[in-house]
Amino acid sequence: MNKTRVTSPSPEGIAASARAAAKARGLPPVHLWNPPFCGDLDMRIARDGTWFYLGTPIGRPELVRLFSSILRKDGEKYFLVTPVEKVGITVDDAPFVAVDFEVKGQGRDQVIRFETNVGDHARAGAEHPIRVERDPETGEPAPYVLVRANLEALIDRKSFYRLVEIGARHDGWFGLWSGGEFFPIIPEAELP
Repeated sequence: MNKTRVTSPSPEGIAASARAAAKARGLPPVHLWNPPFCGDLDMRIARDGTWFYLGTPIGRPELVRLFSSILRKDGEKYFLVTPVEKVGITVDDAPFVAVDFEVKGQGRDQVIRFETNVGDHARAGAEHPIRVERDPETGEPAPYVLVRANLEALIDRKSFYRLVEIGARHDGWFGLWSGGEFFPIIPEAELP
């Protein structure tokens, strides 16, 4: 039987390693680190962006931001990675939530810049595409934007409604322009 072991690293120890790794400007280079896998940590990111440790919400936003800076997705699994350890965590949907955006320009020239719940920013375009999944049973849309290296943000409902207001029709689709790219949301034939 292949059991995943639960490890004993504490969030405090991982945070200390992350702080040491983040001394340089910008995000730590987690994509370059290949430490040994130490097991799974009882840490979960809920669909609404709340981080939990041992079933309790992490109430310190600066700690959540720090953990988010060492988050990496390998395949379909999520890990907190430092130069010396790699621990698995659970993510219910996307690890981030896009909680706001600003728009510059109009039509094909517009640029949409998203802000996440942990303070990341992403300008939608070729490097940060927007995609929309639809629930097969309800048809409800779940929109996402790529924030960084395999890590997406679920676009919150209020922002999605605002995005629909600036949507456009193009090649049989209703969608969004940003950074010179068109991101389809729904076929025009399905519009009311």
